[in-house]
Amino acid sequence: MNGLWLVARREITTRGRTKGFVVGLVLSAVLVGALAVLPRLFSGPDSFTVGVVGSPALQSALAEAGAGRQGEDGTEVTVEPFTDEAAARKAVLDGDVDAAVVGDRRTLADGEVDRELGALLESAHQAAQTQKQLSEAGLDPAKVSAAMRVAPLEQVSVGADTRYEDVRTGIAFLLVMVLFFLLLQPSMYVAMGVVEEKGSRIVEILLTSIRPWQLLGGKILGLGVLALANLVVIIVAGLGAAVATGFSADLPPGMAGIVLSALFWFLLGYAFFATMAAALSSLVSRQEEVSSVISPLTLLIMATYFVSYFAAVEPGSGVARILSLIPPFSTMVMPVRTAGGGVPFWEIGLAAALMAVATAAMLALGARVYERAVLRTGARVKLSEVVR
Repeated sequence: MNGLWLVARREITTRGRTKGFVVGLVLSAVLVGALAVLPRLFSGPDSFTVGVVGSPALQSALAEAGAGRQGEDGTEVTVEPFTDEAAARKAVLDGDVDAAVVGDRRTLADGEVDRELGALLESAHQAAQTQKQLSEAGLDPAKVSAAMRVAPLEQVSVGADTRYEDVRTGIAFLLVMVLFFLLLQPSMYVAMGVVEEKGSRIVEILLTSIRPWQLLGGKILGLGVLALANLVVIIVAGLGAAVATGFSADLPPGMAGIVLSALFWFLLGYAFFATMAAALSSLVSRQEEVSSVISPLTLLIMATYFVSYFAAVEPGSGVARILSLIPPFSTMVMPVRTAGGGVPFWEIGLAAALMAVATAAMLALGARVYERAVLRTGARVKLSEVVR
């Protein structure tokens, strides 16, 4: 085991100190943080200032509407009275108010009125005009409002809770992209490292001191630690940005389970694909042949990615349920379904057991192929010959 840890430590220190890894780590954290911040930047203002010329009833209605909206989503509405239209027009052009209502007839704005503000103005206008017309008809607006006030229907969900459906879908899409990137790139590094050692004949020197399975396992383990560190940084950056921007309150319950699921399935998927990459790349001796020899691996990861993308859209579909149980598709489909919620525990357990068996089989087969092919330099070795 000492040889395995020695190789793993070499991979961690060598690859972890490269500029590409450090820059990639920082960019990953920045991009994920930006994804959490951008929705707030483009969600529109949290407060509106509205100018009103005359119409005390409209001013009162706007104040009441603003108070109600502030209680619902935190949006604040400030009412600014003006003596005439000219003053209100100047305030709009100067940017002192977002819009101004003149005499219950028209709204002044510098360009198009914000959609949320427009709906609020229309609601307040309707309320003010209703009270005015009731008073003109000799009716008491307060009594009419009290007579028309009806308790809202109580909403009881008899199915799945859909309050967090959009958020869960967004998390699922993010998981698809992150897992695809972190499963494909480290596997490519493993393949290139194997070919580099084989082509330069360094592997012959290394195998005089350690066993082939130790060299292969150390390489996979070392690069896996770096990939896991990248995933942890992405998760911490995403959750940290959500807390900083206030989106943590909108996150669905069970986020700890979603995070642990992503980590667990990443470890299984990485062990499977990285071992497959090492076994296939040991068949060639030149870097130019790497892309062609690992094309089955690339196609398999791409297929898993597209299936996972579909599962993010329809997590409860029959196709998503079936493929989330089949290795290696389960490495990306199951965490996506878990993020969507509503996955029975027996399905998660069955998928984990099947994937663990598949990963163990790939480790055994990959180690055997690597051991038999890594010392055969020159022309490309056929997989059928190695297996026989």
